[in-house]
Amino acid sequence: MKARATRATPAVEALRIPTRTRTMLAARASAGVVIAEGDSWFDYPLHDVLRLLEDDHAFDVESVAHKGDCVEDMAHAPGQFEEFARRLEKLLRDGKVPRAILLSGGGNDIVGDEFAILLNHATSSLPTLNEDIVRGVIDVRLRAAYARLISGTTEIARSYLGRPIPIITHGYDYPVPDGRGFLGGWWVLPGPWLEPGFHRKGYLDQAQNTTLVGGLIDRFNVMLGSLCDHPQFAHVHYLDLRGTLRRDSQYRKDWGNELHPTAHGFELVTNKFADCLRAL
Repeated sequence: MKARATRATPAVEALRIPTRTRTMLAARASAGVVIAEGDSWFDYPLHDVLRLLEDDHAFDVESVAHKGDCVEDMAHAPGQFEEFARRLEKLLRDGKVPRAILLSGGGNDIVGDEFAILLNHATSSLPTLNEDIVRGVIDVRLRAAYARLISGTTEIARSYLGRPIPIITHGYDYPVPDGRGFLGGWWVLPGPWLEPGFHRKGYLDQAQNTTLVGGLIDRFNVMLGSLCDHPQFAHVHYLDLRGTLRRDSQYRKDWGNELHPTAHGFELVTNKFADCLRAL
């Protein structure tokens, strides 16, 4: 006779969770609900901002973020806003009004195969950055995509609630283009995203390349901050993360690779998100 499969009772399942963990989870009140759209800073293996907001800061997170997404895809791809609207409707049916909408993105629109196009060749008589292309990518294309993303999520919130939900956007911190990808970036693993572009255009000095990337990060942050200062976006809060992670000789303690923080680095970043959310 074939043995019947048995299912553990809830009490037995509970015993598999350490008592200290169960006690902490039971005693901790929710800090509120947030809904998120974004890229790998919100969707990264083992640790990311959203996971730490839940685990360390007691926020309940509903997410449509996906690693590798570009802001242009979030703003213009078919079905992107529909998925966001479904998640928001699901929360509202359960009587949960999000405390904020979190938006993350922009890095994937610049780095990788596209990065080298921002640079003039080192042997040319031109400046390192191709200003026309940088301006077109950051100040025109990304600005327009972010404006549409913010406007779209705002209108969805208005259609359900009759008012906007606070939105938090963020710039990135200063990475080091040292040629490290995810888990080293070997074989089919993602990355590196910056150093290959520099080497392709003849720039081999890591210190100089780090300074140049810092300038691009500043440019992106200025664009995003100024966009959020627009009167129609009074409900949008820009989070400046520059200076959160180390870029000195100990930077590898905070940066896991060219684009993503280590577990410790994500903790530092998430603490600033949590502070911003609590201040709303």
